[in-house]
Amino acid sequence: GVISGFGAGAGGEAPPVFHSDGVNYFHLKAGGLIFLATTLGNVAPSLILELINRVAAVFKDYCGVLDEDTLRKNFILAYELLDEMIDYGCPANTSTEALKQYVFNTPIAPILPASTNRGKSMFSTPNRQASLATNKSVVSKTNSKNHRDEIFVDVVERVSVTFSASGQMLSSEVDGSIMMKSFLSSNPDIKMALTEGLSIGKRENSPYFGDYGQGGGVNVHLDDCNFHSSVRLEEFDIDRTLTLTPPDGEFAVMNYRSTAEIKPPFKVYTSVEDVGPYMVEVTVKLRAEFPSSQSAASVVLTLPVSKSTVKVSCQLPPGSSGQQAEFSPAGGAAAVKWTLKKIVGGQEHILRAKISLPEEWIPNIKRELGPINLSFTIPMHNASRLQVRYLQILNRDKTYNPYRWVRYVTHSSSYVCRM
Repeated sequence: GVISGFGAGAGGEAPPVFHSDGVNYFHLKAGGLIFLATTLGNVAPSLILELINRVAAVFKDYCGVLDEDTLRKNFILAYELLDEMIDYGCPANTSTEALKQYVFNTPIAPILPASTNRGKSMFSTPNRQASLATNKSVVSKTNSKNHRDEIFVDVVERVSVTFSASGQMLSSEVDGSIMMKSFLSSNPDIKMALTEGLSIGKRENSPYFGDYGQGGGVNVHLDDCNFHSSVRLEEFDIDRTLTLTPPDGEFAVMNYRSTAEIKPPFKVYTSVEDVGPYMVEVTVKLRAEFPSSQSAASVVLTLPVSKSTVKVSCQLPPGSSGQQAEFSPAGGAAAVKWTLKKIVGGQEHILRAKISLPEEWIPNIKRELGPINLSFTIPMHNASRLQVRYLQILNRDKTYNPYRWVRYVTHSSSYVCRM
């Protein structure tokens, strides 16, 4: 259903779907932009949101970078793309490859300042720095004189974990996608090999079930998955290889979900102590459980507190560079926000927060605290352990050796720790 009223979202923000004055509004945020669609009739929200998502993806495929400045410079191109994708308010064609036959405006490439990190790949290792191919337009694949043959495969996972107050993991789920963006000439066929010890679903109802983890291999179990229409699965149930002819633009080769028990990338430990008649101290210990060769970025820990909180004094250990803790008494969403720019695997960080409250709330303080929410991004880490073993270019000369980049990243989806 469609939510009525504008202020239904938390923190005063509008929800993705809402109804106001007889108009249905649908919006998504991408690249710092808001993509909005409106309808007067009763339309399935999932349909409109998927359409908006495809429109944003097509803009990114054509412009290379999706932000306000790039979209402003390519306004005529964006108008032409919209005209082809939507006819009289009805979705027509959102395929990047098919649109190239009808769209004739060429994109204006964004000018990236030399001092910016915008073009650097967060997945790149020091010895293997990827090019800016992910910021190139798909049109450059045929129009650029300095074309460089390369293909990008990103294994992107979103982790949802719930911990009990004692630190025990109650539930875990991984939603993943294998994304591909090809800049290969002549669109050759590609063979992609996944983890040999991969099993999917249950033996009685899955055509892809199998146990290939013998001989010391890694066993990976997925609950379910789906594939792009270009993927051919003749050999998948034999040796876990996929064959495909990649279309233009970025697309999901495979989407998958796993509820198998994982090793959580972070563990959170908390303690609450009375330090006075009107004050309690909450100690939060955050420990990175992944290897020291990896590091997490944009780590934000949010600790909700009582709505009647008067003041919070946050203390960080000496030498805690790149960290910031502050109290946000934002109406009904009062919380302590702890931000860490970077955490190296194996590190442990501590926050102490002294919370001042009215006397009558002291007996119920523990019920007013939490649950803790954690958000993060970990490059070169995948929780499910699903691996791309190799990428093979088929039907080409043996001397043809394009650049092949396989990158991994894990994001938090819902990482909750009860108190």
